[in-house]
Amino acid sequence: MLCCTIAPVGAIGADLSGVASVNVTSETAAMAKNMAMDEARRQIIVDVLGPYSIPDQLASALDNATSGTLAGLVASSSISGEKQSDTTYSADITMTIDADAARAWMTENNVQNWLSDGKTGDVFVAQVVMSDKLARWIELNQIVRENGIDMMTKYINGNQITVEIPSSARAEFTALVSAAGWRYADQNGVLHIIK
Repeated sequence: MLCCTIAPVGAIGADLSGVASVNVTSETAAMAKNMAMDEARRQIIVDVLGPYSIPDQLASALDNATSGTLAGLVASSSISGEKQSDTTYSADITMTIDADAARAWMTENNVQNWLSDGKTGDVFVAQVVMSDKLARWIELNQIVRENGIDMMTKYINGNQITVEIPSSARAEFTALVSAAGWRYADQNGVLHIIK
């Protein structure tokens, strides 16, 4: 059983940290721990890189990646609440993904992504979900246009659109969409807006 939650730190940029609570049974506790670390790593990578990539492409790259390759994406990790018996291992595993290594790995594996490379300026990612795609997309574009906010479309999938907006406009953009009746939430530095 694997359960994962994102641990936001509140940074406007990409905080690529996650926590996975694992409980794995295998032939030995050592094998269970190795399996738990691999499962936690894969789940945390999905959870923290998902908002910055195309999910299907990320899933495919993960399916084809070795545990060693994925271990190279982890900048730091820690374990708390560790318990083991002869055949089981459970713990809360915290990992922080190295943004540069993750961006390079995703690019190498043809995963479209928008992790900042430091060259594109200070932007944040917003994921937009709309019940009436055309009307809501027109409304959102009108809001940014009337208020002089740059919005760069990165990915469109059905009624979900991922955009980048300058960080300097984050507070203004959030206030404007909220005033227009959009719901919003911040998850790991990614602004989610829904209407």
